[in-house]
Amino acid sequence: MADSHTPEAAQTPEKAQDAGAAQTTEAVQTFEPEGRAIPFAEEGAGPAVVLIAERGESIGYLGALAHSLTQEDFRVVRIGGRADEDSASSPAERAEDVVDLLDQLGVGDAWIGGHGHGGTIARHVALEHHDRVDGVLLLGVEPLQPPLAAGLPVLVIQGTADDVTPAQNGQTLQESAPELVSVVAVEGAGHDFPATHVGETSWAIEDYLDWD
Repeated sequence: MADSHTPEAAQTPEKAQDAGAAQTTEAVQTFEPEGRAIPFAEEGAGPAVVLIAERGESIGYLGALAHSLTQEDFRVVRIGGRADEDSASSPAERAEDVVDLLDQLGVGDAWIGGHGHGGTIARHVALEHHDRVDGVLLLGVEPLQPPLAAGLPVLVIQGTADDVTPAQNGQTLQESAPELVSVVAVEGAGHDFPATHVGETSWAIEDYLDWD
């Protein structure tokens, strides 16, 4: 894992953006354990990466990013909130949703990531199911969240113009655990950067995971 090394086969941000724009959107499915209705989509083959959507968002806006990652031989699972998201489901309960879905899909371990509040859920997965998590991917960092899981690497990607999960949150997290946390900035990007800056976001993930 490296912050400065670019894998030989990694796409440039421009190529990743083009790949995402040319995607064929995978059908959204619903996983319904014990009456919970959890929307998800999966595509690709290879090491698994989970992308948990921001609170109140459908998983569609993460489709271009997911498709771009599949071009670099990742299996990507996008997960949304329960259909009755207005109910008081806690981040810990949402973390159980993620693990139950991974069990259903036969995914033993994965990089668990999320956008905004989705990243908070990812951190709960890492804390409560440490053996299922290869690392944590945070697309923006919410403040005042649970501690980091011991020993697991964390990649933070954040927009420098994000006024929902400000870039300072990522810097503060890195200062708290510099041996675990790496930060990549997407210059000029706001909170919706996983959809508006697909190329830069995808490239940062591919470069850091460096599966090639």
